[in-house]
Amino acid sequence: MGIESVFPYVGMVIVQFAQVGLMIASKVAMSNGMTTFTFAFYSNALASLILLPISFCLYRSARPPLFYTFLCGFFLLGLIGFLVQIFGYTGLMYASASLSSAMMNLIPGFTFILAIIFRMEKLACRTSSFQAKSIGTVVSMVGAFIVTLYKGPQILTSQSSSRLLDNYIQTPQSSWIIGGLFLAVDCAVTSGYTIVQALILKKYPAELIIVFFYCFFAAILSTMVSLIVDRDLSAWRLQPNIRLIAVLYSGIFGSAFQVSVTAWCLHRRGPLFVAMFHPLSIVISAALEIIFLGDILYLGSLVGSIVIVIGFYSVMWGKTKEVEVVDDNVTRSVKVPLLPAKDEEINA
Repeated sequence: MGIESVFPYVGMVIVQFAQVGLMIASKVAMSNGMTTFTFAFYSNALASLILLPISFCLYRSARPPLFYTFLCGFFLLGLIGFLVQIFGYTGLMYASASLSSAMMNLIPGFTFILAIIFRMEKLACRTSSFQAKSIGTVVSMVGAFIVTLYKGPQILTSQSSSRLLDNYIQTPQSSWIIGGLFLAVDCAVTSGYTIVQALILKKYPAELIIVFFYCFFAAILSTMVSLIVDRDLSAWRLQPNIRLIAVLYSGIFGSAFQVSVTAWCLHRRGPLFVAMFHPLSIVISAALEIIFLGDILYLGSLVGSIVIVIGFYSVMWGKTKEVEVVDDNVTRSVKVPLLPAKDEEINA
């Protein structure tokens, strides 16, 4: 495996760290009076301002033409992405970052099914690569449910008595079911977003331009809905400072960086590759909560995390075998036409 082939793996791991940070940032902002729509507006507007000069300068010499059909596709992507953000932020408002991370493990299953429907993954049930991907997807989802449903005895207790965000985050315990339902819908819509983005990237291979238009249209949609729904003008204020910090993080790392890197990896490795990294977020979330929030490590979290990693590596092994088969077929197709020419020379 060359160095360049490692970049998508490193990129997606960094994306998961950014995703967990985005969950915490959005939870903090909405716990301090911001609504899902105003937070989505500020996040997407800031990301649009960042990506506008970068994207068009980067593709200045080789920018694909912007046809009307592409703009319609970008708007569709922005609409689906807007729904993803609203469902996700609303779920976080009622639940926690830990539950959101656990629910995100439903995304690989949804994405795998949609990828087969749209023929992005081959339905070759007898091949070892397909079996490894199928089993790995199911195993990862089982691991996620273990973490969510099974607590078990305590294994590790943090010595830190300072819970850094306790003054900013309040979660009504009785609303976790509502939050879980919103997060489940968010996972299904996220899978659809991934498939649509993969289809658009095949026709318009300019990741940053696509991400810019996604953020731009999502900002417009969130503004329109917010002006209708949010009657309280205090929801638009960036005070106290914790709101401003949350918005800056979400705009820079949550939207501009995270979505751009995900699109780049999606273009090179496909939707299932991107989706299979979501289970890592629950491991990262649990680790960060233990280190920074003084939470307790339970046996269920440890066992579930190990199961998630096993399923993740099973899928990655299947994807690797699939690439090896394709490369082998390409090599053979290049070598075979040369044989008749040699035979003709010998006969001559």
